[in-house]
Amino acid sequence: MPSWQSYVVNPLLRFTVKRKLARITTPLAARAVLGNNPPPPPAGASFTPGTLGGVEGEWVRAGAGHEGMLLYLHGGGYFSCSPVTHRAITAAFALRGFCVFAPRYRLAPEHPFPAALEDALAACQALLTQAPGRVAISGDSAGGGLALAVLLAGKARNLRLPACAALFCPWTDLAATGASLTRNARRESLLYGPKVKDAAAVYLQGQDPTNPLASPLYGDFTGLPPLLIQVGRAEILLDDSTRVAARAAAAGVPVELTIWDNLPHVWHVAQHFLPEARAALDQAASFAKSALASGAARA
Repeated sequence: MPSWQSYVVNPLLRFTVKRKLARITTPLAARAVLGNNPPPPPAGASFTPGTLGGVEGEWVRAGAGHEGMLLYLHGGGYFSCSPVTHRAITAAFALRGFCVFAPRYRLAPEHPFPAALEDALAACQALLTQAPGRVAISGDSAGGGLALAVLLAGKARNLRLPACAALFCPWTDLAATGASLTRNARRESLLYGPKVKDAAAVYLQGQDPTNPLASPLYGDFTGLPPLLIQVGRAEILLDDSTRVAARAAAAGVPVELTIWDNLPHVWHVAQHFLPEARAALDQAASFAKSALASGAARA
């Protein structure tokens, strides 16, 4: 049953952020809306600037030890946000036993596709070199799609892959063909549906929106590690998750899809207020720890 807090968050977002995004005409203006006033991280984690694979970012830790490494890719439509805006999530993973690296990957329009993928893949491979078999990958929205693209690119190049991927409301179809874009247009409390193609155009700048390294929905999932996908039932990007889950299952990939009621896009950032955010992060951490343990047992 949805929490009472979710009944507060949804209308608040609908009448503030969603309205602003609907009126915005440039990526730079959207950056200000999406990047201002991020939710606070939980207490107990530390944030240290660092570089991994030549990509700047920040390490997020809680305490001296950890149960595994996690690469976290922030969302923001490939043109906004940063590791700082998503500290609520990276700190939550750190407090659940992970040493987290969040890369500050290059953003469009200054750096269009495949710049973000190149940075994320470089950071991922560097982390896998440091801790082979002990790395999970996660991301939200565009960062969730980017995490999938990292897996597809790594597989195509015969590189090491993370042990698993935890994807929060991933944006996987930049061609914007999902029926939920229109079906959930009124129910969605954060994103404005007609802007999805605009955001894709900013990132792609004329390149094919069905390229699997930009839109992982169109990729071959055979041989990918286990996936956890969390998404809200009322999201316009719901079908980006359900179709990926179906394709992964058809390819023989272990996949767990959980659909949550009455929650906004990437509700995980509001874990200071939403009990569902804390529950979703608990599920993701448990999933990643289980996959890492299974990988260590096989090694």
